[in-house]
Amino acid sequence: MAAHDGTADTPAPDGAPAAAPDRPSALRRLLRNRTVLAATAAGLAGVLLGAGTVAWRTDTLPLLKPAPCWDSLSGAGTSALFGDRRLEVDEQDLRRDPRTASLSYGQCRITSFKGDRARRQVIVRVHALDGLYGTDDRRWPAEFLSSRMVPLGDGLPGMVSASRAWLAVPQSCVGRPGLSEGATVVDVALGEHDFDSPSDYDGPDRDALARVTVEAANGVIRELGCSGAYKAPGKLAPLPDWEDVKPDAFCGVKGLRLPTAYREPLERYRVSGEGGVARTCEAGGRRDPDVRLSTVVDPGVAEVYSRELLKGGARVPGTRGSGVIAPNRAVYEVTCQTGPVVMTVENLDTFRSDADIVRDLLPGYVRAEAERIGCGPVQVRLPAR
Repeated sequence: MAAHDGTADTPAPDGAPAAAPDRPSALRRLLRNRTVLAATAAGLAGVLLGAGTVAWRTDTLPLLKPAPCWDSLSGAGTSALFGDRRLEVDEQDLRRDPRTASLSYGQCRITSFKGDRARRQVIVRVHALDGLYGTDDRRWPAEFLSSRMVPLGDGLPGMVSASRAWLAVPQSCVGRPGLSEGATVVDVALGEHDFDSPSDYDGPDRDALARVTVEAANGVIRELGCSGAYKAPGKLAPLPDWEDVKPDAFCGVKGLRLPTAYREPLERYRVSGEGGVARTCEAGGRRDPDVRLSTVVDPGVAEVYSRELLKGGARVPGTRGSGVIAPNRAVYEVTCQTGPVVMTVENLDTFRSDADIVRDLLPGYVRAEAERIGCGPVQVRLPAR
């Protein structure tokens, strides 16, 4: 069974009807049934480890296993992430619960082992971004829209870093989002996100994650009965690096001045790769970042802030849009020619009590970013203290 290489035609445009998928062969359907697979493997090689979990090496039993994660990941992709180690895969069927408001389709977990010791783990999730209940408005942007990310490339609506990656599933496959529901995404997590220390493995890991994410998304498209596929990712932008702060162009934004009070603690910054669905800057000292500023231009991704824009703090009116502000975070939606754009300013050092950095940065950030992305002049009026 040939491995899918992700080079087929790109998916149909959003809203277009999906063509009928090619029906897999009887053998392929049989091998994608993990219950049958596990029982067969147990009888022949004793590799059944438990209900729903199968272990193998990439060079064993090639005719008795589907590829991991909905028959999507190639041997080259998993080898780049895990090497030639024993893998255990725990995979859920992709199915939203029709009786609840659940936004999850399911997930797939791959763990590599050296002997009996687990070494690496990747979790692939398929879910619609939540803008109604607020479950995605904090952690998901912090992990998947961070300053470590770069775009996956032309025709690939997603981003990737050395530990996180995501790609949106076409609306032609999953349908248009419901009320306060964002894009349906396939996101991939490798290890802990909070561990932000440069490594010689960052480049290879990021390239492998990009490939795995596109392959997984194509597997999801097929599993949901849709046609088309994303192309393989090309050469990625360089890994974002830390730079010294320029007070008159804070975060690399022309016209955004950093108030004098913050020039000592905010001495360096890092900006995610340009040209993607989001641009994020994190700034701070020589340890953890103290502030995060993001601009999200994709409406389906910006939907994660819907609840906060309604109930997240005091109202912030403006000439083209409106927002909210709270002590540690402000969210502002600008009305642009291309649709709504959401900008956020977040204080990550919540123990500081001698500054009001969110309030001090928001008006200048919205004004400068609106000019940068071509949304015209925007003036923000802060509420009274």
